[in-house]
Amino acid sequence: MNAALTHRVWRLGADVDTDLLAPGHAMKHGIDVIATHCLEAVRPEFAREVRRGDVLVAGPNFGIGSSREQAAAALVHLGVAAVIAPSYSGLYFRNAFNVGLLLLTCAEAESLHDGEHIAFDADAPAVTAPDGRHLACEPIPRFLLDMVRAGGLVNQLRQRAGKEPLDA
Repeated sequence: MNAALTHRVWRLGADVDTDLLAPGHAMKHGIDVIATHCLEAVRPEFAREVRRGDVLVAGPNFGIGSSREQAAAALVHLGVAAVIAPSYSGLYFRNAFNVGLLLLTCAEAESLHDGEHIAFDADAPAVTAPDGRHLACEPIPRFLLDMVRAGGLVNQLRQRAGKEPLDA
C-alpha cells in the first residue's frame, strides 16, 4: 500500500440519497451541470472545492433512493477517487461500478474525519488512516475492479473490442 496519505476526506453522515448527489431539479441537464449541484443541500462548497483524488466517507446506506446513475456519474465527473462507507444501496452499488466509481465497503469508515488525508488500496482492500491504523474493507470482485480501472462498463467493453475509451 502506498504510504502517502494523498486522498482528502469529505465526510458525510448516514443515508446519503441519490437526490443529494444528483438533485432532481438538475436532471434535465447533462452531467456537467448535474455535477455542479452534487451535495449542494448538505455541503454547498463540495462541487466547487472537491479535487481529483478526493474521497467521500459516509455512514451506512450510501446511495439510497432512486436508481439514477447520474448520482454516481456526478462523483466520477468531479474526480472523486472512491466512496468509503459501511454499506450502500444495491442499485447505487452496481451503478457506481458501471460508471467507474470505486466503492470501498468499510465497517470502520465512520472513524475517518473530514479534511483528513488517507491512503487506500483497492486490491487489499484497506484504508490507511492518518494515525497509521489500517481499516479493512470487504473484498471487491476482480471483475468490478477491472471495470473501475477501465473507466466503467462501456469503456471496458470498448477496450475488449479494441476501441478507444470514451472521455469521462
